Amino acid sequence: MKPRAVLVGPPGAGKTTVGTLLAAALGVDFRDVDADIEAVAGKPIPEIFIDEGEDHFRALERAAVASALSTFDGVLALGGGAILAAETRELLSGHTVVYLTVELSDAVSRVGLGSGRPLLALNPRATLKYLLDQRRPLYEQVATVTVGTGGRTPEDIAEELAGKL
Repeated sequence: MKPRAVLVGPPGAGKTTVGTLLAAALGVDFRDVDADIEAVAGKPIPEIFIDEGEDHFRALERAAVASALSTFDGVLALGGGAILAAETRELLSGHTVVYLTVELSDAVSRVGLGSGRPLLALNPRATLKYLLDQRRPLYEQVATVTVGTGGRTPEDIAEELAGKL
């Protein structure tokens, strides 16, 4: 068993929004790894960062991704930083991985000032630019399909992806 598609991309790319629409178009379930992590931890991600730190969160994330990749057959959205782990990138090999690209200006307008996003708590614009630059090569490495989201509606993006899948 494996997901029909795994969505990756930075904060603000639309992984959850597009993923939900894509799953509906394909007639499968949608799952967000961030929601899995919150369910296991029993608290929201910002609290995990505050209480246990980023390393603990990343360990939960690696476990949640590994589990979902082997037990879920719908559309799966990964958190923006999930691809930082080499073991996660290896696990994504052989899967249909969709990289949703987003430009800085769109990402900033979509995520706002980082509310609920612990890595964007201080200086969200500069941090987001850094994250985009740092992670882009990793997203490109794991992607089998790349779709630009700039200036497009989630419905348009989901429709394009449904046609490709």
